[in-house]
Amino acid sequence: MIDLQRLRDEPDVFKASQRARGADESLVDDVLAADSARRAALTAFEAARAEQKGFGKRVAKASGDEKTALVAQGQELAAKVKALQADADDADFDFDALLRRLPNLILDGVPAGGEEDSVELRREGTPRDFASEGFTPKDHVEIGEALKAIDTQRGAKVSGARFYYLTGFGARLELALLNMALDTVEAHGFVPTITPTLVKPEVMAGTGFLGEHADEVYRLEADDLYLVGTSEVPLAGYHMDEIIDLSDGPLRYAGWSPCYRREAGSYGKDTRGILRVHQFQKVEMFSYVRVEDAEAEHARMLAVEEEMLAKCELAYRIVDIAAGDLGDSAARKFDTEAWVPTQDTYRELTSTSNCTTFQARRLKVRERTDAGTRPVATLNGTVANTRWLVALMENHQQADGSVHIPEALRPYLGGMTAYGPNGPIHS
Repeated sequence: MIDLQRLRDEPDVFKASQRARGADESLVDDVLAADSARRAALTAFEAARAEQKGFGKRVAKASGDEKTALVAQGQELAAKVKALQADADDADFDFDALLRRLPNLILDGVPAGGEEDSVELRREGTPRDFASEGFTPKDHVEIGEALKAIDTQRGAKVSGARFYYLTGFGARLELALLNMALDTVEAHGFVPTITPTLVKPEVMAGTGFLGEHADEVYRLEADDLYLVGTSEVPLAGYHMDEIIDLSDGPLRYAGWSPCYRREAGSYGKDTRGILRVHQFQKVEMFSYVRVEDAEAEHARMLAVEEEMLAKCELAYRIVDIAAGDLGDSAARKFDTEAWVPTQDTYRELTSTSNCTTFQARRLKVRERTDAGTRPVATLNGTVANTRWLVALMENHQQADGSVHIPEALRPYLGGMTAYGPNGPIHS
């Protein structure tokens, strides 16, 4: 939810944000009109209620025919108050519904436009030259099947398209990656957290995931609960309806959870392998910070993500995501994309978003200041997930069919330096 007072004071700023997102800027005028109608309806109701209270005193002092007449008038006034209260409630409901449709105000410097307008900031590392090594790289599915690490056929048989099994080396590699991710973020002050994967509607809505991407969320209708697509959701709800203490710095959490996404609208995209799936594991950073510290925290999260990519010995690039490709809650987002040899391009592995006060306003997470309470800022960032196995297997494959293990990952895999068709390799 956006800052309503700022919307009233600076509507043109919000209209510019909507234009940059490619969204309907008339929504700003609609929200402001609904706000005026809501306030007018509330004023009329409160005036009538005050009149009713004063009228009650007159009735109490009257007697005889005068009292009989006043009682009749009082009944009419009570009906009027009830009707005005209903009008005020309806106006408030309409206003809230419109306000929740308005996405976060983007930050200065965010590229305008859609996905194709995102800006590459820099590249790190050099993609491996397989041609100079004399062999053609295989994709992660062929590698995974040969090593009995990935089984998409049985995943589809049991659960349908975009499901899979990780077995043997595949399962160990994912656990090693996620454990390294957890150790990495804990060293940066993030508290390891195993989160719920089912949340209430108010938590899912509060994080902004029931907007235009609601069709990507799994809902359990019988229980009125949602399956999370990221531990960002339960971590955002962790301090819901609380006043938190940020006097000693940000509150930082690292959530490990399975994640579920319907991938609505992606029919026919990345159907091979485990790049775009319905269920995956992920370690996610989440921070509650003072508003003034949000941009610095965003840079800190990006640095942690880059540290993980360096540990995995992957070539990657950083992309400043265009406004039209941001989710409703993000005011700015940076993606890191790793090189995928068989696709001859970079693909997203992590993203980190500054959501400013958008989520905290919805979830009523505040801090106490000398001037009273105010919303905090929230940020999130992926540290590692199942998709990383695509980049790890493809970039570190060897001509003999084995997969090289990056040095930083070896302690998490019993010291193995590679894994081949005949099993672990220790050299």
